[in-house]
Amino acid sequence: MNKKIRISDLGRKDYKETWDYQTSLLDEIVSLKRERRNGESKIETPNYFLFVEHPHVYTLGKSGDINNLLLNEEKLKEKEATFYKINRGGDITYHGPGQIVGYPILDLENFFTDIHKYLRLLEESIILTIAEYGLEGERSEGETGVWLGVGTPFARKICAMGIRASRWVTMHGFALNVNANLGYFDNIIPCGIRGKAVTSMEVELGRKISEEEVKEKIIKHFKELFEVEEFIKA
Repeated sequence: MNKKIRISDLGRKDYKETWDYQTSLLDEIVSLKRERRNGESKIETPNYFLFVEHPHVYTLGKSGDINNLLLNEEKLKEKEATFYKINRGGDITYHGPGQIVGYPILDLENFFTDIHKYLRLLEESIILTIAEYGLEGERSEGETGVWLGVGTPFARKICAMGIRASRWVTMHGFALNVNANLGYFDNIIPCGIRGKAVTSMEVELGRKISEEEVKEKIIKHFKELFEVEEFIKA
């Protein structure tokens, strides 16, 4: 089992371009798995982890409701935002500047074959990261992602998650609001959940947060939780 991960920071990159890149990596891994199964190759399957920041974009998961997008095409243009219906789980969410988006593209057969465990460890990596800033991240029953104030009238989501897996290979991932403009969430019903707010590390802590520092902490906790042998910069 290959527990090394090739890590790349793509900087600010168009959503569709990044989605296509993720798909190409997933297809590469699935193809290699097929060759290994057929005895045509003994090459270990690679794993990838992409950090990226997207220009303003709304994405709707495969089981999502388009009515949770509260903007028409004209208003999207006014907001300089794009919209895509995509192949991850979950409903609608927003990505934009000031948000750390992470896309682990892993062959889970290198780690464990349990999607529920995968999602819980993704959440835990964020919970442990924001705990270093004094924020108590929590899970909300039946709602994937990381929240603050669960069980209070002030429950608010700080990190959204949605994934896709094919033959135990993952794509898509998480979006942590660090210094994001939360006004863009007013144009959707985030994750299709009414009556719950969205927050960011900046709002909670009252100051700008170093996104590079947060990425380093995410990687540290991800490495421990997933028992990663090594992160290799690509």
